[in-house]
Amino acid sequence: MKGVFLAPGDYIHFKSQVPLHKIPIGTKQWRYYDFGPKVVPPLICLPGTAGTADVYYKQIMSLSMKGYRVISVDIPRVWNHQEWIQSFEKFLDAIDVHHIHLYGTSLGGFLAQLFAQHRPRRVKSLILSNTFLETHSFAAAMPWAPIVGWTPSFLLKRYVLTGIRDGPHEPFIADSVDFVVSQVETLSRDDLASRLTLTVDRASVEPLLLSDSFITIMDTNDYSAIPQQLKDQLGERYPGARQAYLKTGGDFPFLSRPDEVNLHLQLHLRRVGVEAQPDLVRRIPKDGTGGSPSKENDEKKDRDDQPKDSEGNPENTSEESGSPPAPESSESRGLDDQLLSNAEACSIDQADSIVLPHSALLKNQHTVATRILLRSTWEFFIFSLLPFCVESLYITSNNVWKYRQLV
Repeated sequence: MKGVFLAPGDYIHFKSQVPLHKIPIGTKQWRYYDFGPKVVPPLICLPGTAGTADVYYKQIMSLSMKGYRVISVDIPRVWNHQEWIQSFEKFLDAIDVHHIHLYGTSLGGFLAQLFAQHRPRRVKSLILSNTFLETHSFAAAMPWAPIVGWTPSFLLKRYVLTGIRDGPHEPFIADSVDFVVSQVETLSRDDLASRLTLTVDRASVEPLLLSDSFITIMDTNDYSAIPQQLKDQLGERYPGARQAYLKTGGDFPFLSRPDEVNLHLQLHLRRVGVEAQPDLVRRIPKDGTGGSPSKENDEKKDRDDQPKDSEGNPENTSEESGSPPAPESSESRGLDDQLLSNAEACSIDQADSIVLPHSALLKNQHTVATRILLRSTWEFFIFSLLPFCVESLYITSNNVWKYRQLV
């Protein structure tokens, strides 16, 4: 991992064009991006434990330019699965969205399945990536789960980061790890504690009313933090689901292999009947203001840069803030259509599997171990020296008290 993380240029461009929404619903604060034509049924992206709404910025920019509406949300501070279902439903009501398509990775994929189980009329399709059906194995591997709510922030962050493979990585995968780690650093203690609680709260997904033909399972073939046994259980539960395999991508293929992931998402949306509206994609002026006053954009940027520990005032955005940057040319759309038509479909155990060609150049490999090692070393010295300091203070104060008695 690099010593100092520098935000990618396309992410800086994304932040300058796409407004961040913050709305309070009951006692929950929802933080999300909503971009694309409002008339199109939205694809809602749910991140994993280490993710935020920002990790799907490549999907938002790409799919919105093709005429799809993409909503990426942060998982709010909820402490059990029933609270998640109720809170997410209130969120959908607040933004006036009724029928949705869910794309969930890791914990987000599990929460997407739970919502589809309890609110089947609202969920029209699922895309599940590196996810699972039950949490019992995670609960067994985390014996200190009952006190997770009282655990210090730096220990929670350390626990989450140690779940990310520390390399060596291909350059694009290493960059995706760097980006996710930078997002973990923005999460508060309560954010991390609530997400870990959802991960270890014992529950399992029951059979869904949703047909397998409306489900796509997208997995990476190299490695991920989710054990292969749990991923196999997912495939067995949905034998009729489309299976999309990425040769590499790690835990965060939406960042490391965005072109392939975006093509799979587009294929899924087309297959389940979502019609893109590229004609409604609004062109953004060359000055990059997106049709909004620059002063307003500057104010939004200042508020977005504040840490998430500070709830602040909710952020309201205008109606035209959900319009994507610029329409893609007909030549670009033709290229995408050609790539989509060239996607190879093969049958695997009575399930259709989509395999897209993969080409990536290997560059210098680097690792995330350096940062974790420095953090661990610092924590070791702190916890090792603290008892000696306390003992020394006790002995000194005791001797002073005895000396005063003698005097």
